[in-house]
Amino acid sequence: MQPQLHFRITGGKKLHGEITINSSKNGAVGLLCASLINRGTTTLKRMPKIEEVYRILEVLNSIGVQTSWDDHTLTITPPKKFSMEKMDIASAERTRSIVMFAGSLIHALPHFKIPQAGGCKLGSRTIRPHMYALGNFGIDIAPGGSAWSVSRSKLAPAEILMYESGDTATINAILAAAGIPGKSVIKYASANYQVQDVCEYLSLLGVQIDGIGTTTLTIKGKKNIDKNISYSVSEDPTDAMFFLAAAIVTRSSITIKRVPIDFMELELLKLVVMGFRYDILKRYKGENGKVKLVDIKTHVTKLIASPEKLYGRPYPGLNIDNLPFFVVIATQAKGTTLIHDWAYEKRALYFTELDKLGANTALADPHRVFVTGPTPLHAADLTCPPALRPATILLIAMLASKGTSTLRNIYSINRGYEDLADKLSKLGASVQVFEG
Repeated sequence: MQPQLHFRITGGKKLHGEITINSSKNGAVGLLCASLINRGTTTLKRMPKIEEVYRILEVLNSIGVQTSWDDHTLTITPPKKFSMEKMDIASAERTRSIVMFAGSLIHALPHFKIPQAGGCKLGSRTIRPHMYALGNFGIDIAPGGSAWSVSRSKLAPAEILMYESGDTATINAILAAAGIPGKSVIKYASANYQVQDVCEYLSLLGVQIDGIGTTTLTIKGKKNIDKNISYSVSEDPTDAMFFLAAAIVTRSSITIKRVPIDFMELELLKLVVMGFRYDILKRYKGENGKVKLVDIKTHVTKLIASPEKLYGRPYPGLNIDNLPFFVVIATQAKGTTLIHDWAYEKRALYFTELDKLGANTALADPHRVFVTGPTPLHAADLTCPPALRPATILLIAMLASKGTSTLRNIYSINRGYEDLADKLSKLGASVQVFEG
């Protein structure tokens, strides 16, 4: 068992300099699951070296997939036959992304089992949207004890309506449709960044997909997908939002490079309404030739509370994963901001942990929290919540807190961020990693 890692943060320091945004966690794990549909070799460039990726790789290796790293380039070669009976159950249970194996592996195996997954503890997270979507193609997902049984009868193309516009459920449906000859239509699909990454990857494999970036996808699937291809993972908007929030809360001016602007425009507009100011220094395309990137320079500004409640929505709404960052930002805005986190039953409860650092929050119910600011933040010794975004906003608050704070058991942060302490240190923050 790996030792627990912790952060020691001496806060109250101004940030300065520039930071380059990582490629996305959600895009990376979606592509890893999608690679199982390809009988050829997949090379993924700009892969983040994060715990969530490592867990998926441990599962892939255990069932016979060969993988190798060259810096941040990952090569994935499938086996002639998947060894599902040898699956690394412990690693599979630590990531919810494992559910996306259903849509890809079903083309190689008539039936198999995958463990019921973990990931962030955010309340009730049903897989019914996956079951309903895949059922239309002839795929059955049945719960049983600690695992889901996945099986197929006769696969057939279909026109389906997503029960919920979830990212992983949409990817599962896309992967199912991609391996079935004929035309399938997916309506009310998520159009989020990780979904677009998977669609662009499949397009390189010869799967024709119309409507990428919209909520209606038309897919012409292929029975045999066997091609050696290379694809570059797109940038992470939640990584960009982390550094935006860190700059705002520490009252710092920094340059944030490679921001995927199509997935950040609404967040930036909401911040501008609250008084934030920034400049776009440069516009260009990402390495995959699809994602639009910008370099942003933040300015030190006084904030006011959002005049309307802030809430997440499926793309092109405010990213549900970016919503928690507005909680820590609101601690430094004059007035009271209402954050409505409708998507998860438990995540808003974690937001009140900021009170231990001097924030003034009032929980209206498990989904809504009022944040009144500005309040001076102070140091504290806290343990990371078992959820990625609530953990990162505690870290941001500690960066702005006078004194030395400790943030314990940072595994939930390392699930989604690579070398975060080093990156923050290069911006002038004082963040040390220690074991204990």
